[in-house]
Amino acid sequence: MLSDALGFVKRSDDWVATTIIGGVLSLLSILIIPAFILQGYYVRAMQAAASGDESAPSFTDWGGLLVDGLKLLVVMFGWSLLIVVPMFLFSIVMGVGSTFVSQAASAPGAAPSTAGSLGFGILGMVGMLLVFGLSLVVGYLAPAASANFAINGTLGAGFDIRTILSGALTGEYAIAWLLAVIVAVVLGTIGSLLTIILVGIFVMFYVQVTTYYLFARGFADGVGTQSNW
Repeated sequence: MLSDALGFVKRSDDWVATTIIGGVLSLLSILIIPAFILQGYYVRAMQAAASGDESAPSFTDWGGLLVDGLKLLVVMFGWSLLIVVPMFLFSIVMGVGSTFVSQAASAPGAAPSTAGSLGFGILGMVGMLLVFGLSLVVGYLAPAASANFAINGTLGAGFDIRTILSGALTGEYAIAWLLAVIVAVVLGTIGSLLTIILVGIFVMFYVQVTTYYLFARGFADGVGTQSNW
């Protein structure tokens, strides 16, 4: 699977043009619209991977890429709320608790409350561990949600928990996810370093396509689903 993923882009007949376009769009992502188009291409790459295609797709039907990119971002935003909302609530609780402990300690005649401070500190550590654990879970399931969305082409598929779990909780997806993380860390680090001379922009695009290939291929193998695209 890893060799298929690493050669996915290069097996395309116009892989040079595809890589250049992808790199330029990455560079222009600050303008927002190019970012949507780029995300749409990742959707198309996942569709190709899930269908068993050996080569990456070309940049065609730019309007379709824009729409699919917007949909993918909606899916990812929805899953990110599972992390953002608990973190926001946790920060409020910690802020209120910190203020309460400080006011209680500074009250006239109040004795230092070591137990209160210790309890508050433990609560903070537990909360941080819970948020960290939730982040890991979302980080594992969100790519599966993206793959399911790409395979089915509907926003609802990105939040179809039963199907997402049926694919994510398989050995095929777990291995693919782990390989994607390794590729992202190793090649992503190289790409980040090369960004200084702009070459890294194109390397990062290659890394992104490779990881999306692994996510979609692993998920599709896990659920035994072939993309309709």
